[in-house]
Amino acid sequence: MLDGLWPKSLPRRAAYYIAVRLIRLCMFACCRWRISGKRNFPRRGGVILAPNHTSYLDPPVAGSAVDRQIFFMAKSELFDIPCLGWLIWRLGAFPVRRGVADRAALRRAEQLLRAGEPVMVFPEGMRSPDGRLLPAELGIAMLALRTGAPVVPVGVDGTDRALPRHSFIMRPARVRIRIGQPLRFDDLCTEGPLTREAAQEAARRITAALAELLPDWRAARVRSG
Repeated sequence: MLDGLWPKSLPRRAAYYIAVRLIRLCMFACCRWRISGKRNFPRRGGVILAPNHTSYLDPPVAGSAVDRQIFFMAKSELFDIPCLGWLIWRLGAFPVRRGVADRAALRRAEQLLRAGEPVMVFPEGMRSPDGRLLPAELGIAMLALRTGAPVVPVGVDGTDRALPRHSFIMRPARVRIRIGQPLRFDDLCTEGPLTREAAQEAARRITAALAELLPDWRAARVRSG
């Protein structure tokens, strides 16, 4: 067991996979979702799942698109909501404080990756207010460089239409998920201290890879920038 987490707990693993099956059924019935590139996601070892973020649907949808149990960061406020906080904790979420460098959350993610577990991290650090891709923050880049874990970009399109901002009711909308090739940053890893320049370059590559998986209008901001 890893610092209170439960990657090998049979009852909770069973609960996770039941939840995944229900999410897949719901997304197929309501959103006619389509997934491409599933073979790009490594079957074993620590890996960072890196989707773009436009909707509260993104964590369950992106996590359900692959066939491994995923751990993921969730904003700390969600854990204060009765029932929801209890549920997401048992489904693999751990809290992260937004707007600050939450070293405790990064340490937990690093611990999981070094133990060979997959961790979902949203590179943008927040939901995009207009659906267009935001540049990746340095946190995910530093995590990848520190652990050597590959980053798998995931382009998610349509969740913001299925569950828009300020709405708690799902709507029929097509959802498309494209899983990209794993990104490795061996050329940026050195024996010396991790540099900001290396993290910035890794973040740039993650952003560029995500942009390739999204419709042009969603990637317009980073491509023009």
